[in-house]
Amino acid sequence: MFKKNKEQQPLEINQQEISTIIGEGYVFTGELRGASVIRIEGKIIGNVHVEGGVVLGEKGIIEGDIHTRSAIIYGTISGNVKATQLEIKKTGCVNGDITTDTLEIELGAQYNGKLNMQRKQLQEEEPARKAS
Repeated sequence: MFKKNKEQQPLEINQQEISTIIGEGYVFTGELRGASVIRIEGKIIGNVHVEGGVVLGEKGIIEGDIHTRSAIIYGTISGNVKATQLEIKKTGCVNGDITTDTLEIELGAQYNGKLNMQRKQLQEEEPARKAS
């Protein structure tokens, strides 16, 4: 029913170095902002705005919204996710709405919410169609 696009590129986050880690047992309350890739193994209570990307570990929990370019979710999110590329792994759980260009959900992952997907190509082609 669903086939993987062989031309689809792996997440850019896989090639980037993780510069910040919030370890297991740590709780961060407030808005988290940054430019580079972050790995979260602890708990964040608040919104996360990271330009580079987010890797949420299996024991990681985010109670708030995420806005990032790329995200790989092994843990639990209670909030909305806005990312260009998103992967939810089999241990991952997202309770909230997702807005993304590309989405991969592994067998066993949990997702409860609304999904909004728009490819950049389609967005660029629409004005051209209307002009014709």
